[in-house]
Amino acid sequence: MTETVAEAPLWLEEVEGKQALDKVNAWNKVTLDKLMADKRYAQYLDSGLDIVNAKDKIPYGTYRGGFVYNFWQDENQVRGMLRRTTIDEYTKSHPKWQDLLSIDNLSTLEDKNWVFKGTQCLESDYDRCLLSLSDGGKDSAEMREWDHSKQSFVENGFFIPEAKTGVSWKDIDNINIATHWGEDSLTESGYPYIIKSLQRGQALSQAKQVFEGEKTDVGVWPVTIKFGDNNLNMAVRSVTFFESLYFWLPDDGRDAVQLPLPKKVAVQGVFKGQLMLSLKQEWSPQGKRQAFNSGDLVSFDLDHWLQKQEIKNLQLVYHPQERATIDGVSITSNKLVLTLLENVVSNIYIYDFDNKWSHIKLAMPENGLMSVSSANLDSDTIFINQESFVAPDTLFKVDVKNIDIIAIRSILARFDASNIVVEQFEASSKDGEKIPYFVVRHKDIQFDGTNPTLQYAYGGFQVSLKPSYSGLLGKNWLEQGGVYVLANIRGGGEFGPNWHQAGLKTKRQVIFDDMIAVGEDIIAKKITSPKRLGIMGGSNGGLLMGVMYIQRPDLWNAVICQVPLLDMLRYHKLLAGASWVDEYGSPDVTDERAFLEKISPVHNIDPKGDYPSIMFVTSTKDDRVHPAHARKMAYLLEKHGHDFEYYENIDGGHSASANLQERANRTALEYTFLSQKLMD
Repeated sequence: MTETVAEAPLWLEEVEGKQALDKVNAWNKVTLDKLMADKRYAQYLDSGLDIVNAKDKIPYGTYRGGFVYNFWQDENQVRGMLRRTTIDEYTKSHPKWQDLLSIDNLSTLEDKNWVFKGTQCLESDYDRCLLSLSDGGKDSAEMREWDHSKQSFVENGFFIPEAKTGVSWKDIDNINIATHWGEDSLTESGYPYIIKSLQRGQALSQAKQVFEGEKTDVGVWPVTIKFGDNNLNMAVRSVTFFESLYFWLPDDGRDAVQLPLPKKVAVQGVFKGQLMLSLKQEWSPQGKRQAFNSGDLVSFDLDHWLQKQEIKNLQLVYHPQERATIDGVSITSNKLVLTLLENVVSNIYIYDFDNKWSHIKLAMPENGLMSVSSANLDSDTIFINQESFVAPDTLFKVDVKNIDIIAIRSILARFDASNIVVEQFEASSKDGEKIPYFVVRHKDIQFDGTNPTLQYAYGGFQVSLKPSYSGLLGKNWLEQGGVYVLANIRGGGEFGPNWHQAGLKTKRQVIFDDMIAVGEDIIAKKITSPKRLGIMGGSNGGLLMGVMYIQRPDLWNAVICQVPLLDMLRYHKLLAGASWVDEYGSPDVTDERAFLEKISPVHNIDPKGDYPSIMFVTSTKDDRVHPAHARKMAYLLEKHGHDFEYYENIDGGHSASANLQERANRTALEYTFLSQKLMD
């Protein structure tokens, strides 16, 4: 019987408390001294900096209003430069860019550590934008009105102080805002639940309330959907993380009208008058004979609903085959573009609607992962990025109306993949479910259990892990003789909503069993052995790492636990934690608490246990997953004399790295740790 571990002290939850930061700095020093003294650290850092600062990186852009917009970072623009060019110029090998805003210069001018968090621009010329700036990488950001055409902030323009804010443009002089309106205006999860409408020239205090949700909601957000020549203003009540209610906000001031949609649904926009819905549950609309399955894409006549409040012309657009799911929905001026995952391989289909739906498969080169990186309602030009574990990114410009495909840019290889092979296998989980996983390895490895192997997984929130190209992984792991395993465990979205929902709340052990099954399978294949096997995961994947550390310490020799959840009995009281109760279950519900007590890593440490080495990576500025999770686990491991490393970046937000240099440093530390534990 495991001896019960006492709770870690709550002062570790004081994000910037002196006692907590003194402890953090002491742990950081021990880890940094140890890892930076290894000659491989400098090697990994140098190669990492070469990769993240490479001059030939693809300048990914969004095509809006005749311009391609790009946010560029390198060793000179550490925080980044917002810039744009014309579509014709963009297709050239060396486009001429118009610099719009240097975040480095702005940070110096204002003496702030600004991290650019994106823009929300008014269609259709996209010049007027609400630009988000975060202090150090937090989710909370301040928003300022920006004019691309004048390359400046708008004098006396819209401004929203730092908060977790949602905005939508109604027109050039009016926006809807959900933000921190003062005392008692946030949900238990720390997000807004009141939407107000603000006119140009008004102070924020003069904004008029147009919608209110409940304090128990995760959050309430304003949304604008372009619909013909009009904007459809909506409010979305996120009742739980996965359940939403959609409301139409009529322009004439009438009360909000709820759309008759299932709770587990994603509204994808409007195409040729049809409202597009991705279903995350079975749905039989009231008064209709039709029944649709979870994972289906359906549509109905939105104009008719707005006039009559009844569903007309309800149609099935796409029904997934087994082991397939929608990975992306993009709408252009004349086509609907679906990115599908079919057995964790991407394909793209072009759909059209003329009273009924038709489609063709886009003839792209067969190769791993594809994603639409830019599409908008005002054009039929989209950008598609293509990559795999071993093939660097290639960017295609595609005219979806004329099916004209042009490769416009690709990056040079970041590592030698000439002798690397990629295989896909399946492991049988404890309940018999087949769990797919990829193995990326040198073709000439010996199957004798000696290969240093890194197994990565996430397993939550319907997030799909796909075959992507990573120069850092290739250079600092594969080229060094390491094997990489990507596990597509349940909880993710690789096979649609049901694959995710199989592991919700008290059913979550299946996710952990899947991870263990993949580890056991690669050991059985003699690809590796417990002495040479390490695992890595972040955020929800950090919880997975903590549970793997506790449940199967015999199976791994190194664990990298990034920005993790680890205290599952208090997670709902920390930062955005309450919003995840629909995923994990609530510590305030008896049977759910009993399960969480069994899996919560900080509550299941055996003081006398024989554990692998674990490295915690987190950030003081993470205002999504509280750094106290990692701090508490480290505190308890230290108390009982268990081996661990700890690195808490003082900036960085939930990514644990606020810029490219910090990312190169963090990964260099991680690969040094893995090399010490799995290669030496």
